[in-house]
Amino acid sequence: MTRLPTSIDETEALLAEADYIADRSLATVLFLALRMGRPLFLEGEAGVGKTEIAKVLAAALGRKLIRLQCYEGLDQAAALYEWNYAAQMIAIRQAEAHVGDGSGVDGIFAERFLIRRPLLEALETPPEGAPILLIDELDRADEAFEAFLLEILSDFQVTIPELGTVKAAEAPIVIVTTNRTREIHDALKRRCLYHWVDYPSLAREREIVKRKVPGAGERLSDEVVGFVQRLRAGDLFKPPGVAETLDWAQALAELDQLVLEPGVAGDTLGVLLKYQDDIAKVRGSEVQRLIEEMRTQSAGNATL
Repeated sequence: MTRLPTSIDETEALLAEADYIADRSLATVLFLALRMGRPLFLEGEAGVGKTEIAKVLAAALGRKLIRLQCYEGLDQAAALYEWNYAAQMIAIRQAEAHVGDGSGVDGIFAERFLIRRPLLEALETPPEGAPILLIDELDRADEAFEAFLLEILSDFQVTIPELGTVKAAEAPIVIVTTNRTREIHDALKRRCLYHWVDYPSLAREREIVKRKVPGAGERLSDEVVGFVQRLRAGDLFKPPGVAETLDWAQALAELDQLVLEPGVAGDTLGVLLKYQDDIAKVRGSEVQRLIEEMRTQSAGNATL
């Protein structure tokens, strides 16, 4: 288990060692969340690396990662705990077989019948230290579930009627993400430190691609990033995130591309863009125009 960073510089270096290139503001708020023991609320477009922060942090600190993927209809039983009713019924029938009337049944609500879901699991501290609890895409869950989280994020404890209150000996490191498909209530946000995860700058995205897709040549990596950055500035329904940039760079490298060729770029747009209307806007002459524009600007920057 790696100790928690003691400065913003250490936090930035810790992420970089795990190939996550964070900007200074993200490293700052992450350091403060770790230092203050507060949940970190990350908001931003899909594919900008919010979930990856939790994964990288768990790997870098040597902590267990517990992920709660949110979805519409998520309830306490799926997120916290439920009883193993099948095992309980077997225990009851075995007791009935021995006693005759079932009066010998004892401890049906014992811990051995408890099925721990992510939230309850996160309150139990393993030997390597408090786990990383990732509550992913909270905006997909219902508002009632969001309200249920308030006790956990405030006191890191839950009440199981049959067993009593379970409180974390050491609070988990909590990261909450949302793609902002709906607004999250202020009551929950107040319990967290907040950070908006934006698309990376040109220089930072280049560094990300070069680290994550070493098989892509330097020129191809630069051109892929330059092209994607221009796409994001256009009028698309869903601009590509960093995840799509990496996938596209990997796909082009698999096709043995050394530079961005208009024909191959057009044929592989489905790796980068996920909506047909967006692909139709870009395919054809627009691909050629964007590549020429990107190369002209790159040549201009090189002469400065």
